[in-house]
Amino acid sequence: MERLQAAIEKAREQRKSRQPNSNDRVPVSSGPDDPNSVQMAWLELPEIKLRPRSLLHNRVPAFQNGPAAAPYDILRTRFIQQAKANNWRRIAVVSPHSNCGKTTTVVNLGFGLARQGEIRSIALDFDLRRGRLGRLLRQKSSVPMADVLQGQVPFSQVGWRYGEKLIFGLGHGSSPKSSEILQATSTKTVLENIEAAYRPDFMIFDMPPLSASDDNLGFLTQVDAALIVTEAERTTLTQIDVAERQVAELTNVMGVVLNKCRYVSGAYGYEKGYY
Repeated sequence: MERLQAAIEKAREQRKSRQPNSNDRVPVSSGPDDPNSVQMAWLELPEIKLRPRSLLHNRVPAFQNGPAAAPYDILRTRFIQQAKANNWRRIAVVSPHSNCGKTTTVVNLGFGLARQGEIRSIALDFDLRRGRLGRLLRQKSSVPMADVLQGQVPFSQVGWRYGEKLIFGLGHGSSPKSSEILQATSTKTVLENIEAAYRPDFMIFDMPPLSASDDNLGFLTQVDAALIVTEAERTTLTQIDVAERQVAELTNVMGVVLNKCRYVSGAYGYEKGYY
C-alpha cells in the first residue's frame, strides 16, 4: 500500500502545474435567500422509505453511527474539509473502470453528510447509461434522469428526500444520448435551477466509469472537483495515473479512494471495541 501511495503522489506532483484552478470557475447563482421557501421546496419532495436490513446487505452502513460506518465517516470529514477549504460545491465521483464501488461510496457519503446535521446535500445518479443509485437503495423510479436534464419534467419527479438534509436524485432506464445530454446547455440550466431551489451545500454526482464512454469528458468541466474511487487488488497504478490525468485536465482532483481493501484490521482503532 505504501508503494501505491508513493506512486500516486509522484504522479500527482508532476501534474500540479497543469491542474485547473477552482478560483477561475464562474460561481453558480445561489437563488433567493428566503429560508422558508427553501425549506418548503425540501419538504414538498416525497420522503424515501428505507429498510435498514437492505442497506446493510448492500454495504451501506453509514446511514447510522457505528464501527462499520467509521471509514465513511473519515471520508466524509476529509471531504468536508477539502470542499470548504477550496470552496467546492459540485463534486463528481468517478472510477477508472466498472465495479469499483463508486455508487456505494456516493450513498454512504450522502448518509454521512446527512448525519453531520448542518449540511444539506443532493446526490444525483448521472450514469445515464446504467444508473445504479436507485437499485442500491431499493427504490424504483419511473422517470428517466435524461428527461429531467432536458427540461422535459421537473426535478421533483426524481427527487427523494431523506430527512431534511439529504436528497437522492434517482433516474430510470438508459439513454443512448447520454454524452450529448450531459454536456448540453439544458443540463447546466437544470443544475443551476436545482441549486437555486434547494440551496444544497454539496451536490454529489454518481458518474459512469471513465473508461466506459466520453460522458465524463463532456460533464466534468461543470463540477468543482472529482473524487476517484479505485478497487483494491484490481485497479492498476497505470489506471489510477490515467484516471488522475483525465480528471485533472477537466477539473480538480479531490483525491483517490481505495475501496474493497481486505487489509483494514486495526486501521481505525476499533478492533478492541467501538468508543
